[in-house]
Amino acid sequence: MSDLPPPFTTLAAPHRFDAVIENSEFLAFAERADTPEQALAQLAALRARYPDATHHCWAYRIGGAYRFNDDGEPGGTAGAPILRAIEGQGVDHVMVIVVRFYGGVKLGTGGLVRAYSGTAAECLRTAERFEVRPRQALGVSVPFEHLSTLYHLLGTFDTAHGEETYTAQGVELNVEVYPEDAADFTTALRDATRGSARVEESSVQEGNA
Repeated sequence: MSDLPPPFTTLAAPHRFDAVIENSEFLAFAERADTPEQALAQLAALRARYPDATHHCWAYRIGGAYRFNDDGEPGGTAGAPILRAIEGQGVDHVMVIVVRFYGGVKLGTGGLVRAYSGTAAECLRTAERFEVRPRQALGVSVPFEHLSTLYHLLGTFDTAHGEETYTAQGVELNVEVYPEDAADFTTALRDATRGSARVEESSVQEGNA
C-alpha cells in the first residue's frame, strides 16, 4: 500500500467573525486553502475589499507549511497569535485574515495579542468543519458475468467510482476506497469472482468523511 497522507480537519465554507475591542473593529475571515498561492489570493481579495483598513494581519497552516504576517502591528502581536489560534483549534489547510480598523485607543502588546488571537479563534470555533480523509484509488477489472458482484461490493464498502469502460475481456472501473478498506475490498472481490477479478493500486485521492 502506498504511503498515504493523514486525514485532517478543515473548514467546510468561508467564515467570518466580527468584534469591536476598545473602539477598534476586528474582522476575522477564515477559509480553506490547499496551497500558499490560494491563501495569498484570499489575502489579496480582502486587501482589495477593505483598502482603507489599518492592518490586514494573517496566518496560514497547510500541512507542514505555515506563514504569518503582522502587517505593521508590533512584532509578534498579530500574525503569530493568529497561527496559534489555528493550531489551537485543530484545523489544517486554513488561512485566517484579521482586518483591523483602528479606533483611536492603543491596546498595548498584550491587548493586541488577545484581540488577534481571540477573534481568530472565535472565527474558527464557530465555523463549520469537515474531515478530509484520503482514498486509495484502485483500477478494477472484472469479466462481464461478475459485474453485478462488483456493484454489490461497491455498495457494501464505502466507495466512490467512475464510469465503466468496456473491453473484450469485461469491464474496467476506477474505484476509490478508504485505505483501511482496500485490502478487505480486494480480497472480497477476488473471492467473489473466484480469482478472475484484477485489482491494481493507483493514485491517492482526497475524500470527505
